[in-house]
Amino acid sequence: MKQYNKMSDQQKKTILEKEYVNNLYSFAEIASSYDTYANKLRRDALKFNIPIRNKSEAQKVALKEGRHSHPTMGKKRSEEEKQKIGLGVMESWDKLSDKELERRKKIAKDNWEKLSPDEQQQILKKANSAVRQSSSLGSKMELYILEKLLADGYKVDFHKEQMLVNTKLQIDLFLPTMGVAIEIDGPSHFEPVWGDDALQKNKKYDTKKNGIILGKGLTLIRIKQTKDFSKSRASIVYNQLKELLNNQNNTTSKYIEIGE
Repeated sequence: MKQYNKMSDQQKKTILEKEYVNNLYSFAEIASSYDTYANKLRRDALKFNIPIRNKSEAQKVALKEGRHSHPTMGKKRSEEEKQKIGLGVMESWDKLSDKELERRKKIAKDNWEKLSPDEQQQILKKANSAVRQSSSLGSKMELYILEKLLADGYKVDFHKEQMLVNTKLQIDLFLPTMGVAIEIDGPSHFEPVWGDDALQKNKKYDTKKNGIILGKGLTLIRIKQTKDFSKSRASIVYNQLKELLNNQNNTTSKYIEIGE
């Protein structure tokens, strides 16, 4: 084994340039081949003005060279693990200060403004397409709640139109045996996502629908979704909904709002 400490500075520099820069070995890997220790090599690299990779760059090199395996690639997480991770992310976001939230919003805005008009147009086109698709097939929250209700044994009609005769309105989720209508209200029901005119139309639409549903003697549960969909948030909302359904006989309220 070559003795690194017995080499001249020029020899040490040559070794570091060859093994660390060209061959992309880590200081620890080089140290094991030259009978020395990693911190000694790091200090010498700084002395010889050799750029040192940061942690992220080092991890990418190790993965690319096949020296380390990816911590998550090819591994399937259970729903419980996914939910736990999602709840952790959600809690960390909820703990952010208003100042930090504003800082992140500004970064997102700046990144948007750096895009070319064509790139912006492509993103808007995809967003509009997703909105149209969710209108006909159901939003992610609607489909999530539908799947959970069916799994728990509830009879559910999806996008029920027959109940609202002579109107163009429909119920998002309808539980016929319980006489319960469930409406999922995304951000466009509360904020001018598509402009002030669209917001006012949505509010008018919701008021009209409320009157028709309640006028038929049904219980109406509106689920407020002000943030982007995540299974972690959706699971919390579903637990609120299920508690309401389990206690329906104990409440006289016909109009209930839950959610975020």
